[in-house]
Amino acid sequence: MAAEKPYILSTVDAGDGLQNKTAEIQKPLSGRSTICLPAIRMLANEGRLSMNEILKLDNVEKYYGNKANLTKAVDKISFSVEKGEFVGIMGASGSGKTTLLNCISTIDRVTAGHIYVGDKDITTIRGNELNKFRREELGFIFQDFNLLDTLTGYENIALALSIQNVKPKEIDSRIKEVAKRLGIEEVLNKYSYQMSGGQKQRVAAARALITNPKLILADEPTGALDSKSSRYLLESMKEMNEGLAATILMVTHDAFTASYASRVIFIKDGKIFNEIRRGDDTRKQFFNRIIEVVTVLGGSLNDAL
Repeated sequence: MAAEKPYILSTVDAGDGLQNKTAEIQKPLSGRSTICLPAIRMLANEGRLSMNEILKLDNVEKYYGNKANLTKAVDKISFSVEKGEFVGIMGASGSGKTTLLNCISTIDRVTAGHIYVGDKDITTIRGNELNKFRREELGFIFQDFNLLDTLTGYENIALALSIQNVKPKEIDSRIKEVAKRLGIEEVLNKYSYQMSGGQKQRVAAARALITNPKLILADEPTGALDSKSSRYLLESMKEMNEGLAATILMVTHDAFTASYASRVIFIKDGKIFNEIRRGDDTRKQFFNRIIEVVTVLGGSLNDAL
């Protein structure tokens, strides 16, 4: 029997920049045409298909002030984050990166545009539904740890699960598993004042991860740490991403911290200035590429290192 002749799918110019792209479609015996996996991947890479999209921003704007004195903190920003990605957002002080994170975390409301987490448009939810979304869908890692001083490390991590009425036996097993992954087993029974800064931040990372949120948001997670503690934390976040499949969006002004991400988005004056992906680069090579963009962006190396 003669081999089936492949059909060719050609994308046409529809104002979306897709021109002269082709993908094979193999015609099965049923007579129906199905797009083969390479074609799906090609279209997904071109933004035509959404595969495992966790976060999507669509023309997000955040303005402060009034018509006479208007500040555009976030100015028509659009991007998406796929499941399992570790994305960094960089920018100088006042660039709009923290405001953007606040909008994504629902701490602040957008002036215009839409933000989707999974299949939810979080710009439209309110009240108890919003509280439930924050509790179940997001994990947070703050610069200043935000641990409760009256609770041990174990109890700080367990609190998020207790609120969700998870059974004590399951809480215990989940905490032990995460603690082992992040190297904090020895501090579980300590209070925050008995821990180093790096240990506190790794406990905070465990707390963010323990509920299996769709998205973990990290705001300058190494900002209050020394270089050694920063490295330990970043290795822990790498393990969260690669070993535990956590999706992470991290805001930082530090190029070394950003080099642990798989993709870095640069913000300037409330807009996306550039975006680079690590690909097959070593972390050192990626760091050097980040520095190059920071230099073009107008920041000094003292701000980036």
